[in-house]
Amino acid sequence: MRIGELAEQAGTTTRTLRYYESRGLLPARRADNGYRAYDEDDLRLVQQIRTLQDFGFELEETRPFVECLRAGHPAGDACPASLVVYRRKLDELDSLIEQLRAVRAQVGAELARAELEAGAALPGGPEPRCELGG
Repeated sequence: MRIGELAEQAGTTTRTLRYYESRGLLPARRADNGYRAYDEDDLRLVQQIRTLQDFGFELEETRPFVECLRAGHPAGDACPASLVVYRRKLDELDSLIEQLRAVRAQVGAELARAELEAGAALPGGPEPRCELGG
């Protein structure tokens, strides 16, 4: 298949495919007429890359998965190098989740404080002050 067909089937652009090719992730084969030529294995490579990128993987992090597929394995995560990348990504995600939990706790504490202060504005209490209002 030609580059436009591969792009359409993979749900991407020809520009993206050329970029993958320039990074060595997609083979650069040419037909006799000079056009880029791709097959179903190339489609699997592109689908693997796109899936991983949808999960938040950087392009370079997809390389072990692509190499695993190129080596003839049925899945890009059937090789030890791919598992290392999965583990590293999980560690990264766990760290981000912890950071978000800490921020959430801080925001929750600020909300609780603000609600207590606003509680003074209940009937009979002083009027609340709004610094932004006028």
